[in-house]
Amino acid sequence: MKQPDTPPQDDPEEWMDHARSDLRLAQNRLPDLRFEHLCFHAQQAAEKAIKALLIHHGIQFPYVHDLSVLLSLLAEAGESVPESVELSSQLTPYAAVMRYPGMAERVTEEDHAEALQLAEGVMRWVKERL
Repeated sequence: MKQPDTPPQDDPEEWMDHARSDLRLAQNRLPDLRFEHLCFHAQQAAEKAIKALLIHHGIQFPYVHDLSVLLSLLAEAGESVPESVELSSQLTPYAAVMRYPGMAERVTEEDHAEALQLAEGVMRWVKERL
């Protein structure tokens, strides 16, 4: 199946529903779950929330997982992005590299706590703007 050039960009609330679901998965501390996978969902929550805000502003965005790219689109459109939200770009490696064995150092509980804090901050910031 061929991937479209851009994802569907019509309903910010739908994107926020998915972001909230990813955040709940990231907060899940069931036994035997790896922190890498939980951090992936933290990254996805932040990414989908940012994309919801882009949709809200009518800003087209490409298929990317790089949060700094997405945040720069908001800044270029005049949205004031606070430093605390800019720091969420640290979540970008969790979108791919960190999910695969041997690609990076093992993710720790502290890394997971930081990823959750960053994702939750993005979610709050976006919610205030929708």
